Amino acid sequence: MATLLFRKSRTILLHQHLQNNLPFLLGTGTRSRLPFSSHPFLPSSSRYESTEAQPQLEDLQPHVTHHDDQMLDFPGGKVGFTSEMRFISDTSHIRVPCYRVLNDDGELMNHTNHVPVSKELAVRMHSEMVTLQTMDSIFYELQRQGRISFYLTTSGEEAVNIASAAALSSHDVILPQYREPGVLLWRGFTLQQFAHQCYGNTNDFGKGRQMPIHYGSNKHNYFTVSSPIATQLPQAVGAAYSLKMDGKSACAVTFCGDGSTSEGDFHAAMNFAAVMDAPVVFICRNNGWAISTPVEEQFRSDGIVVKGQAYGIWSIRVDGNDALAVYSAVHTAREIAIKEQRPVLIEALTYRVGHHSTSDDSTKYRSTGEIEYWKMERNPVNRFKRWVEKNGWSSEKDELELRSSVRKQLMHAIQVAEKAQKPPLEDMFTDVYDQVSSNLEEQERELRKTIEKHPKDYPSDVPL
Repeated sequence: MATLLFRKSRTILLHQHLQNNLPFLLGTGTRSRLPFSSHPFLPSSSRYESTEAQPQLEDLQPHVTHHDDQMLDFPGGKVGFTSEMRFISDTSHIRVPCYRVLNDDGELMNHTNHVPVSKELAVRMHSEMVTLQTMDSIFYELQRQGRISFYLTTSGEEAVNIASAAALSSHDVILPQYREPGVLLWRGFTLQQFAHQCYGNTNDFGKGRQMPIHYGSNKHNYFTVSSPIATQLPQAVGAAYSLKMDGKSACAVTFCGDGSTSEGDFHAAMNFAAVMDAPVVFICRNNGWAISTPVEEQFRSDGIVVKGQAYGIWSIRVDGNDALAVYSAVHTAREIAIKEQRPVLIEALTYRVGHHSTSDDSTKYRSTGEIEYWKMERNPVNRFKRWVEKNGWSSEKDELELRSSVRKQLMHAIQVAEKAQKPPLEDMFTDVYDQVSSNLEEQERELRKTIEKHPKDYPSDVPL
């Protein structure tokens, strides 16, 4: 009974999405062209079978022959013939609309449908967004003071971080890019642990072998961040397929930026996921800039959402600065991935307010007016805050007290992290393999000889 109610409620919810012309889930093949009311979301024996879709296909392709004796029975499904030479258009003139729940003033849109959020959950989401914002501000200043070597903020993308994390289960496996610390924060990674990682001391889980912001935690099902772009995407599909083989009620969730979609790994991952029906949710933060490259110089297509359709993956475009919209889209995508055992792509339209990293000066390639507009007028934290306050769940005083408390916690965490000892030299070579290989042993010997020869060039706070 519970399963039937779940299927019915989900069908109604997604059918309302289509009726209200808010999100457009895009697929490929005849099955995914059906309206949601025709999809009971039950597993299908064949991904290509659909007699109900034939009339729609005839409307779209009036010159295509559909008689069985005049069709090509090609691997993957029958293909009709046409006597008219017609090329598929490069792109549609009508852009895929963006699903939104809250307007810029933090008010619910007319006729909106979204996954309900309780007072407790809403207050926590707002609190974590404020915490993430405060942490970014302080750690960024630490780098500018020369106290840590590198940092990268999530300014402007707090809703994608926190709202997506809130919509997931702790059992779901996260494969992040490098702008998702909010997901780890939501899962219980402490401010002290963030500080230890940025300082690379002995309390850092990576033993100082990773540069700052490359977080990871087995306890929180959060794979360690890696610097190369898009490498996590095919890995996420493999993790998702493993969950599927083990019969786990969980999915893999992976994040990337718009720049990652220009990498081969993105396309390999999408095809791999679609063909294997892997329960993975791809969340792409389309924040307008791949470091200094604007989206119009990256691709000609209508953003990222249409790329899912090309690979046969259900997709949706969502307002990434609307926490309720992100929460609803990720919550529903997760259910589809697990219950349907299939991938889903989410394109979150947001904006990177901060520089790409502390190694970047974004004012060299974009105007300060553009940055200020997104920072002030389309701030995701402020928008969600207005909605929470209008519900009487929080106040300006509450937020001021929260920011003060978080700041004090961070300052204490930083003092502790700065005083902690650095990992010893040998930690550079251990834990790489089960047994230290001969070439690593040789490298360690050579390094020690170099230190003996040039002792002044070696940091005095790192134990030998």
